[in-house]
Amino acid sequence: MTRLTRAAGALLAAAPVVAAAVGAAPGSTAPAANELDIYFIDVEGGQSTLVATPAGESFLIDAGYAGFNRRDPERIVAAARAAGITRIDYLLVTHFHGDHAGGVPELAKRLPIRVFVDHDSTVPGDRNAAPVVDAYAPIRAFGRHIVPKPGDRLPLTGVEVRVVSSGGDTIRTAVSGDGEPNRACEASAREPGEPLENPRSTGVILRYGKFRFVDLGDLTGKPLFAVFCPDNLLGHADVYLVPHHSGADAVAPWTFALQPRVAILNNGENKGGAPEAFTALRQARGIEDVWQLHESRASGAQNFADARVANLDETTAHWIKVSAFEDGSFAVTNGRTGEVKRYGAARP
Repeated sequence: MTRLTRAAGALLAAAPVVAAAVGAAPGSTAPAANELDIYFIDVEGGQSTLVATPAGESFLIDAGYAGFNRRDPERIVAAARAAGITRIDYLLVTHFHGDHAGGVPELAKRLPIRVFVDHDSTVPGDRNAAPVVDAYAPIRAFGRHIVPKPGDRLPLTGVEVRVVSSGGDTIRTAVSGDGEPNRACEASAREPGEPLENPRSTGVILRYGKFRFVDLGDLTGKPLFAVFCPDNLLGHADVYLVPHHSGADAVAPWTFALQPRVAILNNGENKGGAPEAFTALRQARGIEDVWQLHESRASGAQNFADARVANLDETTAHWIKVSAFEDGSFAVTNGRTGEVKRYGAARP
């Protein structure tokens, strides 16, 4: 297992790849010199989040599903082209479920992947995770492999990516300063909807200057509780990808101690987007806007305004894009409408 502290220097050399590069499409919207772009890609209720850094590096969190006529890898490639990305420098697989890691083998045929980051192992007897690992591990063997521990940092240039959970373990001290007492905490963690692999998700905080983005994968159960209770160890966020596709087991009031300015839901039409999530988000303090990848068809779901929804049904595949700057200001673009909403500099 390669630790992050040893990997930084090694990454200066060229790494093995698993595919020929895909060129940037005409009209590329690669980030400006001082701009960090985050694409939340529509993989129909799975996850795939692509980060293009000002230094020209790429960081992909998850790769959606396998199958569906190679739907998700093609959507990731389309986002990469829009971002001017020709390879994936770091691929973080948050956990070994098919809606997060299933698309990796096909993606690797389309884009080179230099470094694979994941928690490496599964719970013995986990029949859901085992076939995903069986398909993923041979692809991982073509690149470098990092097995992170909570507190480790990925060595991206000019951007700090700190691991806050992985393999069922979590950070024990606050990422910045002292942890803040979380008065919304309940007596104990809520039971996870899936108890084996989701609570093992590798979660990260990305910081670019004063801008903060939090992505915890499908973190649920005791590990999710541990990073928020009794103290909030994560601080505040500008953009928060609500865990577990905004499922009911990931949206207790105490999870919004982050006070995100913007919450993103990577729900699908019929996956995630639980009614409880919409209720909690409407009651959460400090949230200026909620943006959804899909309109939810779940019974009782109170979707936000269409202007904040990228896909109104499954016939389209629009992304949501966040463009962030060092002063903490950022803009969110709805890929369906082209509407851009700007948010000011970081809060004091």
